[in-house]
Amino acid sequence: MAGVAHMVEISDVDDPRVDDFRDLSRADRRPDRPGGRGLVIAEGVVVVERLLASPYPVRALFGVRRRVEDLAEATAELDVPAYVADADVMARVVGFHLNRGVLAVADRTLAVDPAELVARSRRLAVLEGIGDHENLGALFRNAAALGVDGVLLGAGCSDPLYRRSVRVSMGHVLRVPLAHLETWPGDLKMLRDNGFRIAALTPRGGSKSLRDAGLDQGKVAVVLGSEGPGLTDEAIEAADVAVRIPMAGGVDSLNVATAAAITFHALSGT
Repeated sequence: MAGVAHMVEISDVDDPRVDDFRDLSRADRRPDRPGGRGLVIAEGVVVVERLLASPYPVRALFGVRRRVEDLAEATAELDVPAYVADADVMARVVGFHLNRGVLAVADRTLAVDPAELVARSRRLAVLEGIGDHENLGALFRNAAALGVDGVLLGAGCSDPLYRRSVRVSMGHVLRVPLAHLETWPGDLKMLRDNGFRIAALTPRGGSKSLRDAGLDQGKVAVVLGSEGPGLTDEAIEAADVAVRIPMAGGVDSLNVATAAAITFHALSGT
């Protein structure tokens, strides 16, 4: 098809040209698993389009013909192969039937320097102990929608570029800058040194109500923790203020991505 660069038909399940897409239900190419290659994997036309528009260098596409053709405009100038197979061959390569019909893989770019991200930002999310990939994906989607400049990953966080996180974020994890903090919670000092007010989100007693915390003023970093134990005492003590979302009686917490969305909206002042 004109407009899709390097379209290549794949009929052999064992064709080595599609090894980047092989057995994703088992290895998923995570760098922290045996054999993992650390590739970024996008699923579906919308998410693949966002990968193509991101800083991550695309290696190849793989899908059924109709879905690859849907990407003709986005791939017209792309100098990588677009592998095409029928749904059965694709399912046998990937390891499961893919309803979205198309995948793309990319290399990870060099990690962003957290100091550089902090220096160019006004509103940041800082995460501690968020291990659920779906929560991470939803949180990044909320950050993109509500104008958060970047996400800093502290201790105990899972990989936000894991395939499930990318999918749940609808590809927005690929556009929100992220960086890893090496020393936790000591690196929060870097935020304070750059003029940030650090707000720890926690339902514990004595926390200031979100509506009264004034988070729409100046540079603000919101620290969010895992749904179970929440933020550690060390993280809360390292913050400038502990903030809670007012809730009706009988409910003591929210899903972390939901809590993040409410708080990110408060940062905007709208």
